[in-house]
Amino acid sequence: MIDENRPGDRPGESLRERKKRETRQRISNVATVMFREHGFDRVTVAEVARAAGVSAMTVFNYFPRKEDLFLDRIPEAVAAFAGAVRDRAPAESPLTALRRLAFRFIDAGHPLGGVGKGFAGFWFVVADSSALLSRAREGAEEVERALAGALAEAGVADPDLTAAVTVAAYRSVCVVSVRDELAGVPYEEVAVDHRERMAAAFDGLERMFPGA
Repeated sequence: MIDENRPGDRPGESLRERKKRETRQRISNVATVMFREHGFDRVTVAEVARAAGVSAMTVFNYFPRKEDLFLDRIPEAVAAFAGAVRDRAPAESPLTALRRLAFRFIDAGHPLGGVGKGFAGFWFVVADSSALLSRAREGAEEVERALAGALAEAGVADPDLTAAVTVAAYRSVCVVSVRDELAGVPYEEVAVDHRERMAAAFDGLERMFPGA
């Protein structure tokens, strides 16, 4: 997914690492434009490679599956949700840290927050492709597994159940907001409702898993 706000430099990043990250983002940006213009299933990896000025092998070096060219945020989501738990403040509960992450994404208009201006076109492409829908479900499972591991390290009583319900609740809030956007509900209304339902979801999680 295209993100014009990703920084050009990151602390401690070597020149080689920066060039690799920029190449990965350039390939994903080119693919995103092509998929949105022509449809995911009607564009080949070879066509993306030619448009990005790289070989097909280079594309697969960065993106093992075609679906990952469009859903390129899955590794970031895995790292963010597990990292929110592992890197939380000493007195902060895992669910409080995850709530904070969710609203940081929402406030920043980050793609992982679920809603944002201009996101509807992205979700139209996903909704139109069974392959992308399947990969999105797999991505949610990857986040769930990583989160369960982090919750186990944090000493949560039932980390697998807590992770499964947390990811399901987060996903449910996002799916409803995406559905409303695709149905033509004004973005401003969707955004307000999204925040309210996300807060209610975490309220429910904290009641369900006290101390988590």
